Amino acid sequence: MLATARRANGLTVGQLSAITRIREALIYAMERDDFSLCGGDFYARGHLKAVSQAVGLDPAAMVNLYDEQHGGAPQPIRAAAVFQADKRVKLRERRGPNWTLALGVALAIVVVFGVMRAMGGSEEAHMAAVQGGSKVPPNAPFTDPPHRHPADAKGKKKPKNLVVVKVKAKRSSYLNVRDATGRRLFSGTIEAGKTSTWKSNSAVNMIIGDAGAVSLQVNGKNLGHPGNRGETVQRTFGPSTPRPR
Repeated sequence: MLATARRANGLTVGQLSAITRIREALIYAMERDDFSLCGGDFYARGHLKAVSQAVGLDPAAMVNLYDEQHGGAPQPIRAAAVFQADKRVKLRERRGPNWTLALGVALAIVVVFGVMRAMGGSEEAHMAAVQGGSKVPPNAPFTDPPHRHPADAKGKKKPKNLVVVKVKAKRSSYLNVRDATGRRLFSGTIEAGKTSTWKSNSAVNMIIGDAGAVSLQVNGKNLGHPGNRGETVQRTFGPSTPRPR
């Protein structure tokens, strides 16, 4: 997927290395699904985010796909495991207040809050930087706001250049869907059994991670699987795709 997206953007490995400041040998290895040169999962995810952003892929979706194929994401630290606020602290009655115990409890609260704030803040900041401030979840398909299409009015025809692409997933597969201007309509993993539809007034460009896992319907015509199982393909559909009579 990284190699296909890089070529689709007209970039060489050398140019991509200059943009991301990642060694060419490491980029070649990542495109072959070899992350052993990254120095561990933490650095592999960082390199994967940088390369994905440079070639127009969704960094968060690519990291999720990496985690699925390499043992899963690291387990987050739960605040409840560090401090359980629902349990009362039993203090023995003394003549004076136990300032040492009170200070220890307060310090524990501050440390836990600081860790949660730092972890949550850094993740939110990174997602905001990657997605350009977009509040749309990375795996959520882009849909236009509800409106009446000209075809809904009686006696009016549909736009001649309208392209409608419907994807049905037999197995989970990565998709990157853009219109003719390069605007992202969807980037992420479509789950098995799910069906999604995208529309564009000019053309729909798609990168499909597993061509044998999905079937396509373009302008109402069933096109079947765009490729073989495990094959990464790039397809472009325009208004000239024939419609069924």
